[in-house]
Amino acid sequence: MMPVALATEDELSEAVGVKLLSEHPVLAATPPLLLRKKGFGYLRSGMDSWRQLANHRIVIVLTDLDRLACPLILLDDWLGAGRQAPQNLLLRIAEREVESWLLADHVALGNLLGDQGRFPVQPDTLPDPKQHLLGLAKRAPRAVKDDLVAQKAAVARQGLGYNRRLVGWVQAEWSPDRAAARSPSLARARNAMCEAAHRVMQAN
Repeated sequence: MMPVALATEDELSEAVGVKLLSEHPVLAATPPLLLRKKGFGYLRSGMDSWRQLANHRIVIVLTDLDRLACPLILLDDWLGAGRQAPQNLLLRIAEREVESWLLADHVALGNLLGDQGRFPVQPDTLPDPKQHLLGLAKRAPRAVKDDLVAQKAAVARQGLGYNRRLVGWVQAEWSPDRAAARSPSLARARNAMCEAAHRVMQAN
């Protein structure tokens, strides 16, 4: 089996990437090489390394669109205008943040936050998905709220237990299949991984 490397911005994105890989036994047959540091700068500066690594294994790079107008701008910047990524390099972009993918699974979200409030029908269109999630969390059960929402006067944007709570939730409850129905950017990421898995099966 061809090994897989997963490069991400943070712990939460890594958990999402691992969950996506778990949908394809041929890609998850061996534990992925996990490459993670804080922020997208690490991913952007490593593009030459990801290209080289893609000669020997499938490399999945997950990043956020953030404030850029569209994914094509990010792709041109990271890959070079008009350049294509190697076949085994999958550069996938969450619009606008990985939290939009989390917000797209209303079933799991209801289990986490409770049924109060309206969950976004098109989370990819939210200007700030993380802030939207934090807003919903303010009405969540106390233990969840305390983990996700920052205390008053805190410097951090989110609560101290934000990553721990959401990583565990992603692993246990979040469904990429359900979420992809409301998130086109997630659906594209899943399709790219499905195509990669098919190539690996054909090669074996």
